[in-house]
Amino acid sequence: MLKQYKNLSFAGCFLLISLCFSTQGVADDTISVKIIGMELARDIADAAVLACRAKGYQVSAVVVDRNGDIRAALRDDLASRFTLQIAEEKANAVVMSGLKSGEFRENRQDIRPEMNHVRGILMMVGGVPINAAGSRLGAVGVSGAPGGEKDEVCAIKGLESVEERLEFAE
Repeated sequence: MLKQYKNLSFAGCFLLISLCFSTQGVADDTISVKIIGMELARDIADAAVLACRAKGYQVSAVVVDRNGDIRAALRDDLASRFTLQIAEEKANAVVMSGLKSGEFRENRQDIRPEMNHVRGILMMVGGVPINAAGSRLGAVGVSGAPGGEKDEVCAIKGLESVEERLEFAE
């Protein structure tokens, strides 16, 4: 009788362990990612455009998610319509590289001409990553100020306007 309980408990332990390991394999088949919400994206773009406007620049700001999909796009009243496309492509360069677009441009001068021919990517200064709670949410690109460095300053101002929300994002 004792031998039967021993065999039964051994079989039960084996079954329990195998279930634990088999569900672990299933859990690895999917991942969870954070996606930037519309309100946060809109607020970043709005603050970036207003920061440039305060300096007398008419710009566009585009926020893309971690996949490069547009979440918010704003063009100031007198900004050229082409600034929307340029801002988006700067943000996409950030999504692809994980770096500010200017850093990517500087670090990869060897492939810059080729990358500028990749549809949707533009290696110019003015794109900045959006990170929250250790996750890359996306990027913001700004275009229209006289020089990419000024675009980047406005993009950073956009992020600073929501810094607390990013810091405490779950």
